[in-house]
Amino acid sequence: MLSTTITTPSAFVKPQAPRTRVKARADSTMAPPTTRVPPRNPEGAPTVVPQDLPSRPRRNRRSPTVRKAFRETILTPDNFIYPIFVHEGDENIPIGSMPGQDRLSFKNGMIKQVREARAAGVNQVVVFPKTPDNLKTACGKEAFNPNGLAQRSISLLKDTFPDLEVYTDVALDPYNTMGHDGMVRSDGVVMNDETVYYLCQQAVSQARAGADVISPSDMMDGRVGAIRQALDDEGFTNVAIMSYTAKYNSAYYGPFRDALASAPRPGSEDWKIPKDKAEYQMDPANYRECLREAALDEQEGADIMMVKPAGAYLDIIRALRDSTTLPISAYQVSGEYSMLKAAAAAGYLNERDAVLESLIAIKRAGADLTLTYYAIDAAKWIQEGN
Repeated sequence: MLSTTITTPSAFVKPQAPRTRVKARADSTMAPPTTRVPPRNPEGAPTVVPQDLPSRPRRNRRSPTVRKAFRETILTPDNFIYPIFVHEGDENIPIGSMPGQDRLSFKNGMIKQVREARAAGVNQVVVFPKTPDNLKTACGKEAFNPNGLAQRSISLLKDTFPDLEVYTDVALDPYNTMGHDGMVRSDGVVMNDETVYYLCQQAVSQARAGADVISPSDMMDGRVGAIRQALDDEGFTNVAIMSYTAKYNSAYYGPFRDALASAPRPGSEDWKIPKDKAEYQMDPANYRECLREAALDEQEGADIMMVKPAGAYLDIIRALRDSTTLPISAYQVSGEYSMLKAAAAAGYLNERDAVLESLIAIKRAGADLTLTYYAIDAAKWIQEGN
């Protein structure tokens, strides 16, 4: 019987000499010894067994690099629209209730200020004219004067900066002796359809002056559709409409009305004037109403929808963001600006950090564009790195 020898794998292993420890030699290609010092716990910290956690969210916040890499909301100067106040005088006039803001001289200050904004990366402005009292009337016809301050300001801005995106304000309150966005009847009723008729003329006059975006802030019913039709009839099909879709009857507008002297005037027994704008601006208590306004504005041809104010209405910004595919803008209004300024001046908060946080919150809520008086400062802070 033939015998067979089975060879195990170990038989193929070549015997090796015993290993000896070799002393490492200095090599310039080798990394130097670490100089990191192990961290120390504060005195009194307990010694514990690490928690058995499947997920630790703090790992994604452990360093500036990681935090920036995972940042969900990015703020840039492209997001800002800079509101500017203009007047007929030769010099800028400081606005007492808005530190750092001026009524800009149409002849001198406006172009200089816009040039500074553009240098900071802000290339969008909205113009608010301070109408001389002698030009104000009960019907506000100065709103569509082709040689009015607003129209001349728009034209000068577009002549000087052809690529500047110029937004306008469509409402009668800067031109109305009674301080309302529409004409007021003797019984105190703000007239809707008659006001819309004049708003259409105002919008067309602004488009003729060179406006890129018409912004009706009046809150009259049907004005978006009427303005769209008026613009199209005059050949301004490329002029966009940014509707103040959810403009609330807010307490935050005071400094703005101070800047334009546009607050409602006292009435009389002979001619009643509403003390506020609750009849046409939205009730701050209401949420669902903004969805109704948004549906109407979109149906009537709005290109952008706005929420005003911004900071106290972040839920409304989100509601519009979730209900439409249109771009959303939000107005960080004069009262919000002045509160931040006052708190910073008193040393209660860091102005830069608080402003950027507020603007991030507005964008995070869903705003594509933010109108803010901090546009220039915020743009510079962003460029410096935050």
